[in-house]
Amino acid sequence: MDSRVSELFGGCCRPGGGPAVGGTLKARGAGGSSGCGGPKGKKKNGRNRGGKANNPPYLPPEAEDGNIEYKLKLVNPSQYRFEHLVTQMKWRLQEGRGEAVYQIGVEDNGLLVGLAEEEMRASLKTLHRMAEKVGADITVLREREVDYDSDMPRKITEVLVRKVPDNQQFLDLRVAVLGNVDSGKSTLLGVLTQGELDNGRGRARLNLFRHLHEIQSGRTSSISFEILGFNSKGEVVNYSDSRTAEEICESSSKMITFIDLAGHHKYLHTTIFGLTSYCPDCALLLVSANTGIAGTTREHLGLALALKVPFFIVVSKVDLCAKTTVERTVRQLERVLKQPGCHKVPMLVTSEDDAVTAAQQFAQSPNVTPIFTLSSVSGESLDLLKVFLNILPPLTNSKEQEELMQQLTEFQVDEIYTVPEVGTVVGGTLSSGICREGDQLVVGPTDDGCFLELRVCSIQRNRSACRVLRAGQAATLALGDFDRALLRKGMVMVSPEMNPTICSVFEAEIVLLFHATTFRRGFQVTVHVGNVRQTAVVEKIHAKKHTLLLKEGLSSCSLIGLER
Repeated sequence: MDSRVSELFGGCCRPGGGPAVGGTLKARGAGGSSGCGGPKGKKKNGRNRGGKANNPPYLPPEAEDGNIEYKLKLVNPSQYRFEHLVTQMKWRLQEGRGEAVYQIGVEDNGLLVGLAEEEMRASLKTLHRMAEKVGADITVLREREVDYDSDMPRKITEVLVRKVPDNQQFLDLRVAVLGNVDSGKSTLLGVLTQGELDNGRGRARLNLFRHLHEIQSGRTSSISFEILGFNSKGEVVNYSDSRTAEEICESSSKMITFIDLAGHHKYLHTTIFGLTSYCPDCALLLVSANTGIAGTTREHLGLALALKVPFFIVVSKVDLCAKTTVERTVRQLERVLKQPGCHKVPMLVTSEDDAVTAAQQFAQSPNVTPIFTLSSVSGESLDLLKVFLNILPPLTNSKEQEELMQQLTEFQVDEIYTVPEVGTVVGGTLSSGICREGDQLVVGPTDDGCFLELRVCSIQRNRSACRVLRAGQAATLALGDFDRALLRKGMVMVSPEMNPTICSVFEAEIVLLFHATTFRRGFQVTVHVGNVRQTAVVEKIHAKKHTLLLKEGLSSCSLIGLER
């Protein structure tokens, strides 16, 4: 949806953080303007006698692909028609990987006709029957009146259809959490996942820390993962009503996996590794309202832009500041986002309608950047962020997912553990293909550039058993009695059919964000390629093409797949 959706549902999110426009959308006049809010004028018919057309409100025409479906009405369909509608819903759910959005009262060409109350009630009842047929639930996101050539009030309704999880195939989105040190990243995640507000002294973040020095300093130095679930009706599922991660997975049809990254500058390499290795769908950039853009905020913003990771912004700690201070921080963010290096369209979210519109536009336009202002202590506007995360659709379509699944298996090794009575366990992300229990793979490269054979004994996703792993999903794989000493971070587990090769010299196209000294031939750099972190030397610079010829350093870690 574009800005016309914003106008339709209350004018909610206006780019640049402008004031929201309330009221009901009026039909566009011949001059193309629309009356959004303000006192009602005299209603005009759909066409004037003088021959001038009165352009009605509209949406973009319905697309054949994607998970958005327009329906004028669904009143008492025949059995044949009902079966056709169910098949159509299955297609939309497949396109949205378990989620679909229905616009009731809208024609296929995008014309907003609306329905009377009785027709709308009958249409929603039919939609509910369709959802039950495919094992899904429906949730009314919002409804608004629309004036279209009628004296009777007419409404359009936007409905979210979410499929009940089947065999643990829930929708999983990974969100990297960025921001300067002490901006409240871990505290916000603690509030979202634990279901309790913070006491103002960091109590909510204690369960997220992995090391003693993190608890003592209050600063994250490693990468941790936290989950937030939503059931098929859009209700939050977290540790407040579930004791374990397994219970959250069983009760959820959509999972948000937060990747909590470090904010301090000395842990910047860890943050870069988290962004490149764990392949987040999007990023949450946290900015403290009382300090504004400070410390590593610009660096984290630059990393997200360079890696082309879509991001939205949360302004935290609004309970500590006056309203004018919060507004000044928002204006500062808007100026940075509009700069030539960013080319983003800031969108301030102030209501539930704003959050729904922001989620849809964020998924469809890479330039839209929603901005939330909230407090982890008072809970102000926290529900708006939950609505946004609940509505946020997958940022990759089903076709891209299918193409990745048809490729040969490639699993990135990010973590290595030894579990009693299980043996060696590796954690990471499946870049391509499908991985099943019992699959025979090869892992490498070793110090001498070889690949070793191994067998996948079992798979777990979000601490729950899983038999099949698909491209783009993160999991842990048990390797039985395979020698842990032969493994290290940065390796890959691939199908033997891939016949993997290694290389020590390669070309890379770079974007120089900032640098303190001269970047020249012979310069030593650290290269991050997926889950590989490797020292290298610049052999040659092609200035016009902005590419470098790099030679691998003396480290034993080799770069995989750069020639493929």
